[in-house]
Amino acid sequence: MSDATYATIAEQLDKWQQSHLLTFWDELTESQRTTLLDSLTDSVDCAALDEAFRRAMATATSAKEDLNELLKPLARERYLSIAEATAAELEDLRQVGLEQIREGRVGVILLAGGQGTRLGSSAPKGTYNVGLPSGKSLFQLQAERIRKLQKLAGGEGCIRWYIMTSEHTHTETLAYFRENQYFGLPPGQVRMFRQRSVPCVDFEGRILLDEKWKVATAPDGNGGIYRALKDEGILDELEREGVRYLHAHSVDNILIKVADPVFIGYCVRKDADCGVKVIEKVQPDEAVGVVCEVKGKYQVVEYSELSSETANRRNPTDGKLTFNAGNICNHFFTTAFLRRIAETTMPLHVAKKKIPYVDPATGERLKPTAPNGIKMEKFIFDVFPLAERFVALEGRREEEFSALKNADTAGIDCPSSVRGDIFRLHRKWLIAAGASEVRDAADASFDCEISPLLSYAGEGLEMAADGQSFRCPVYLTGVDEQQQQ
Repeated sequence: MSDATYATIAEQLDKWQQSHLLTFWDELTESQRTTLLDSLTDSVDCAALDEAFRRAMATATSAKEDLNELLKPLARERYLSIAEATAAELEDLRQVGLEQIREGRVGVILLAGGQGTRLGSSAPKGTYNVGLPSGKSLFQLQAERIRKLQKLAGGEGCIRWYIMTSEHTHTETLAYFRENQYFGLPPGQVRMFRQRSVPCVDFEGRILLDEKWKVATAPDGNGGIYRALKDEGILDELEREGVRYLHAHSVDNILIKVADPVFIGYCVRKDADCGVKVIEKVQPDEAVGVVCEVKGKYQVVEYSELSSETANRRNPTDGKLTFNAGNICNHFFTTAFLRRIAETTMPLHVAKKKIPYVDPATGERLKPTAPNGIKMEKFIFDVFPLAERFVALEGRREEEFSALKNADTAGIDCPSSVRGDIFRLHRKWLIAAGASEVRDAADASFDCEISPLLSYAGEGLEMAADGQSFRCPVYLTGVDEQQQQ
């Protein structure tokens, strides 16, 4: 790196009151100096960061509009509950979705930028093994659901899989897929791309150093997907390959129906440009946002924004919560919609965090015990108000949603809870397919797993289950797996 480059960067940092980032320059090795200057060149745009910080802080400190008097539940013509639909209606939607898959018009965007920090792991969360009998990770389960769904659809169409990683997970995720031969998918069908990272700053907007030669950064939130799709050329690729519809979801839902043909079919039938799959919120104090209508637009209202009165309001007809469309980060977009909103300036949300940093005065790396800075994030659902034809599909919680977020000590949203949800669902599948019983093991364990390569959502199990009595542990595999054993 030339002296001229250093001088240019130093001048810019001084202009924006960020010159402390070069405090330890004289102590650094040549390699460390190069690393620091490269990061300052590639990831630090002082003018843009200053504007973003001011915008984020203005939003965080301004009085929020009280939405409680403005909220309306989703209109019935834009909302379908799977529990209330007939079997014929659901099969019709499923066939519409399968047709789109067969024609190669469906892709999946996986939000996989997070690490398993709360699980006690620094590895990408998608690589986590929750302890199923198969030992399969979240990534493998989702890859195999894609493979099975393609077989169900038939034809030559493939489901293109776009995996959004972060600077913290990209290299390890790519290596994991290569080591596992992409779990049976052609490598060309899987495309990984990084979401952007933004510098972490203190409450005055000063950039924090993670090391003397490294800026502290954090991913820009799942709402960074829109800019990343454009910048990484994914939008161009989608248009070139004829992919019209995208299913976007987070990596940590072990029950996710990847590219769910019923969801795709419903959105296509309604000519939606943006859609969301929700689950019924049954407890007023459940920490989940709800999808609502506000001033004629659709948005997610966080649970903390709901007054007690609003959160507890119930319908006089059925006794359900009035605002019960629980958001689970499960979305549908058309490629045309993603192209239209790609340049939109997204709202920035401030998260106050305890961020390790190097003290410019002493050079000591400190781990604060109280929040000392902010991370600026974008949320994927902040584009909902931009939709022209928005719809929602309500799935059954026990079939659609079980999030992995915590270690087992938490007792909820943890490896043992998501395993239990898988086991209960798969037992239900066997009974529905004609099994006479599925009994617990002698030690009262109820391990029951069905490979995605055998069944995507409970279909096709009659030959294995009809009239059979099962005793746990049960693990049923697909033909492909049986041939490998």
